Amino acid sequence: MRILITGGAGFIGSHLADHFLAAGHEVAVLDNLVSGKLENLAGARVMFFQVDIRDKAAVMAAFEQFKPEVVSHHAAQMSVKGSTDNPTYDAQCNVLGLINVLEAAVAVKARKVIFASSGGTVYGDSPIIPSPEDAPLLPMSPYGITKMVGEHYLGYFHQAFGLDYTVFRYGNVYGPRQDPHGEAGVVAIFAKKLMRGEAPIIHWDGEQRKDYVHVKDVARANVLALTGGSGHAFNIGSGVATSVNELFAGLELQLQTGIMPHYGPKREGDVRLSYLSVDKIADRLGWRPQVGLADGMVDTVAYFRQQVAREVTTG
Repeated sequence: MRILITGGAGFIGSHLADHFLAAGHEVAVLDNLVSGKLENLAGARVMFFQVDIRDKAAVMAAFEQFKPEVVSHHAAQMSVKGSTDNPTYDAQCNVLGLINVLEAAVAVKARKVIFASSGGTVYGDSPIIPSPEDAPLLPMSPYGITKMVGEHYLGYFHQAFGLDYTVFRYGNVYGPRQDPHGEAGVVAIFAKKLMRGEAPIIHWDGEQRKDYVHVKDVARANVLALTGGSGHAFNIGSGVATSVNELFAGLELQLQTGIMPHYGPKREGDVRLSYLSVDKIADRLGWRPQVGLADGMVDTVAYFRQQVAREVTTG
């Protein structure tokens, strides 16, 4: 199968490339390299297009050259704070960029789009916990709004053009290759700060509880969606709520630095409690999370140990 991954040089996208290749598929990656890194694709046999999804003509040219059967759309403005600081840019990437991708998919007769939505933001402060897929969508940030709107666009393109789709509403994805340079990747941020002897900042009181899911589990779900889940939205999470304070304590237990965090103000758009029911995807696709948070943090910490060691070596 010919699969094009937008945002494929990023944290999640590069893991998808690894899993799709391991399953025997032909893979292309489209990425503007603003946050993605070519080193994430080291050794991967992929066709690469350095393209911004906001550039309609360049997106169309890449699609016409590769002619994907399936598009895995993971390119996005992915920061809640970034969306509240600049909602225009957020909409340009997450709505207009998505439309460019969908129009190109229709033009080259792609069969399906797999769309990365956000279970951590589209439900907002949900009245139903853990949140199932039929819970009200009550996003509290421009990022959550654009992800919700993206799901509606997928429904429209399916109705108007017959383009198949599967939506994945991710919890807080973590694991090796996560970018620590922003608020979205809290596991990566805390790990790298502690290894450098720095005190991380915990916003709010640290008792906000979220759903953390390992990137390998996310990649497994995406492989299943190549042949299943048509026309459905699925939560991808652990089904467990973990506080930021608990997350920090788990990392400190591994690293034994003795460093205590600083506390900062609540960020605009932050949700107090968010975790996801994964019963639907378990029933429909047979997927359940396999990597527990304690084990997942072990390989994440090991990855960042190597990164910090390389930084020290290269000066």
